[in-house]
Amino acid sequence: MSAAPLPLLYQDDALVVVDKPAGIAVHRSNLVGADDDYVIDRLRAQVEGPLYLAHRLDRATSGVLLVARSREIAADLGRQLMERRVHKHYLAVVRGWPEESGSIDHPLSGASLKGPAKEARTHWQRLATTEIAIAMGRYEQQRYALLQVEPETGRYQQIRRHFAHASHHLVGDTTHGRGDHNRLFRIHWSMHRLLLHAWRLGFAHPLTLQPLWIEAPLDASWQRIVAAFGWQAALDAVSVASTPGT
Repeated sequence: MSAAPLPLLYQDDALVVVDKPAGIAVHRSNLVGADDDYVIDRLRAQVEGPLYLAHRLDRATSGVLLVARSREIAADLGRQLMERRVHKHYLAVVRGWPEESGSIDHPLSGASLKGPAKEARTHWQRLATTEIAIAMGRYEQQRYALLQVEPETGRYQQIRRHFAHASHHLVGDTTHGRGDHNRLFRIHWSMHRLLLHAWRLGFAHPLTLQPLWIEAPLDASWQRIVAAFGWQAALDAVSVASTPGT
């Protein structure tokens, strides 16, 4: 049976923007197993012409994925990313209640998790919180927060590693997270994915130079958590009109 087509958020003669599902690797690499299902292969089966990945998302992360239709467009988008002119807004659910806003400035090594660490900065805004009357460990109540996260740099698994470093581990992170909290979400909310979503991406269109913002809707798992914790109003209050470059 052939894989389902990918949801497309935007396309024109220069770009294709994909709503990447969680749990699917973007492309073949030494960092993933011998899968036979990749985002780029699915996309090539449904969109004609050459395609070049402009950036990457982890297998476990969902959301906006930018693909160029030519090497020249890919190079232009690469320059925007290198010059930090691309705004990447993620949604994340973390354990605990971080401050209302803040930054993590902590160098990170590469994908091998070895070698020299390079500068890495992540900024966040706390959108909502919840406190759940479930005892676990030393605590009678469990606290979680919904964050909007903007990585300034693009290191390997940067958001996941930064919030683990800050002891606000992402829920559903089986590599850097907390197994007890992951199990709690699986048992009570049937949550079997990492709660990290590439929500909005803002950049200059390579041909028109006009600012373009693309948003990926939340999948059913995310919607279940948002509804359970009463977070929809907080999400609605974060308007695209308030984001930079619009």
